[in-house]
Amino acid sequence: MEPIISVVMPVRNGGEFLDAAVQSILQQSLSGLELLLVDDHSTDDAISRLSTQDGRLVLLNHSGQGVSAAFNAGFANARGRFIARMDADDIALPERLERQLAFLQEHPDVDICGACVEIFSEQEVAGGNQRYQAWLNGCRTPEAIRREIFIESPIPNPTAMFRTEALHRLGGFGDPHWPEDYDLYLRADAQGMRMGKPAGCLLRWREHPGRLTRTDPRYAQKSFQAAKAHYLACNRLSGEKPVVIWGAGPSGRLMHDLLQAEGAAIKGFLEVHPRRIGGQKRGLPVWSLDEISRLDNAFTLVAVGSAGVRPKIRAFMERHAKTEGEDYLFVT
Repeated sequence: MEPIISVVMPVRNGGEFLDAAVQSILQQSLSGLELLLVDDHSTDDAISRLSTQDGRLVLLNHSGQGVSAAFNAGFANARGRFIARMDADDIALPERLERQLAFLQEHPDVDICGACVEIFSEQEVAGGNQRYQAWLNGCRTPEAIRREIFIESPIPNPTAMFRTEALHRLGGFGDPHWPEDYDLYLRADAQGMRMGKPAGCLLRWREHPGRLTRTDPRYAQKSFQAAKAHYLACNRLSGEKPVVIWGAGPSGRLMHDLLQAEGAAIKGFLEVHPRRIGGQKRGLPVWSLDEISRLDNAFTLVAVGSAGVRPKIRAFMERHAKTEGEDYLFVT
């Protein structure tokens, strides 16, 4: 019997967390699945210690070319009409796949389904992760995801479920100089694909020092910003409107440099800091926010990411008849 969903789990040295991750998939409320566990050249014994009695578990060997290639190898062997991603250190809640499948069936215009998460750790989850979790779980509709995709990756990678034909159109995961998952979702956005999430937590997302996001330089903040600049320049910035960056501090200057390297032209900076207003950054003028009315046809990239500042900026933009996504975007 063909599975409805193929779950692909790339693994390199899954260690103490692997068995719980595997069991959380095999114990799903939806039984019509296969779990393709792709061994990306592990050197530990975590995979050999797994029970192989469940025929839905398929072990594949790969040559150690990295997580993207390992996932794509699993995808090439998948038989399901839907493809789900799972990581070797997280825990899927029992109804995860069933509820994501129902969401995609209820929303035929959605190509990629994510899920809300609970970030957990052996230590206390820090305030930054709590804010990140709140943002992720509040960013659920296709409209919100498209509007906020340049803030951060809106789909936690181990929660992703794809329509198989959509993943084929995307060509699977790439191997860019920035995070491969964020790259995939930015490519999906550029192709006009819609992404969404059902309500309610469906995955426990483990935070620990050995996570790839903590050890691989491709997950550094500058790499995320480079991905944003690339897809902004080739997709969202049409060239018809002059581009202004809100924030002449380090984040704004970095975004300027990355966009300039992508061939995008920047007109100037907006600032609230009185010591910067009236001066220059990167040879461009630094204006006060009062100039927003004069810059009526400009597209503003908001490179200010301080905690709690977005609602205030949205309120300011609304007072000046600016629409998020059409006239401005948050990029940090």
